[in-house]
Formats: sequence, C-alpha cells, structure tokens
Amino acid sequence: MKSAQRKTVFIVDDDEDLRDALSMLMRAAGLDTETFATAGEFLQHFVPRSSCCLVLDIRMPGMTGLELQAELHRRRIHLPIIFLTGHGDVPLAVKAMKAGAADFMQKPLDEHRLVVAVKSALQPAVGHEAEARVSAAQADKLASLSRREREVLEQLVKGRQNREIAEALFITIKTVEFHRANIREKLGASSLPDLFRIVFGDKAN
Repeated sequence: MKSAQRKTVFIVDDDEDLRDALSMLMRAAGLDTETFATAGEFLQHFVPRSSCCLVLDIRMPGMTGLELQAELHRRRIHLPIIFLTGHGDVPLAVKAMKAGAADFMQKPLDEHRLVVAVKSALQPAVGHEAEARVSAAQADKLASLSRREREVLEQLVKGRQNREIAEALFITIKTVEFHRANIREKLGASSLPDLFRIVFGDKAN
C-alpha cells in the first residue's frame, strides 16, 4: 500500500520503451510513477497528489506537451513540469519555460540530471523571503554580464544556434563561442537548461 507521503512522478510520452525506462529509473530513486502514452490519457486519469510532478515529452501525436501545459493552466492545475526535448526543440523549450515549466531536459537524457531535476521539482516551494534572495542573486549574476554578453544571452534564450547569433549580431561564430563560455562562467551555468533556469526561474510553477 502506498504511503500518503510518497511522491509521484507522472510520465507522459508516446515512446513506450522510454516510458518504461523512465518509470524504472524513478522507482529506483524511491519515487512512485504513473505512465501515459498521450496527453489525453493523462488528463482523463490524472488525480492530484500532495507531492507530484510531470515529466512530459514536448512533441507527441495529438495534443502536444505545450498544449497539455496550456490546458493544465486553463484548468488551474498547478504542478511542476519537466519537459523532455529533442535537439531541435530549444525554441519550444523557451516557450515552455516562459509559460512556467520547472525545467527541461534534452535527449539523449542524462539520467542522473533528470533524477536531480525531478527531486528538485518535488521539493516544497520556498518561502517568499528565500525566493527573494534567490531572485536577487540571479539579478546580480545577470548584471555582471557585459553588453555584448547580454545580447548573446538574449539570442540564446530565443533558441538560436551559434551561426544564427553570429549573423544577427554581425560577429564571428568563434566570438559567439567565446561569449557563451563567459556567460556560463559568470552565471554558474554548465548547460543550456541551466541558463534557462537562471533567466526564467522566477516564472516557474
């Protein structure tokens, strides 16, 4: 029998093998799981839990992950969402983060990072005072960027690739790479999802 204190991870992905693999991964981490092949199936069977989150594929037949996110907002159902994205889905991930997603993970998935992201999403929301401290720290990091670094960061969070950024800012790809490295160092971000969390963290669920 499941304890009332157990934490549940809802997994929605049309890839059966991936659903099974993610379910096994989460159970190995001590979490309960419920899996669904489609967004519609999830909506039909979803029962809120006191502690739960949603691992959601961004591209699926029928209702997409973004459409499910919008539908949950419409129904006033608030739960942390971690999107799974392919390499070409970064612009969609930008939209998801702006709409309040807790995080996004790029495929192929780093299992350890995913478990860490899920456990973080399942933690109780921080209080207003702690949240203000986090926001202030993020603001200080962003303020440390140079004008050109801010321009490059703005292009990155629009989902643009190095070549597109170089063309938009009239600089070389090598220069873009240089600024990206500086941005990561100054913001303490080891990956593109880390940058998204810093820029859009105050909009998370």
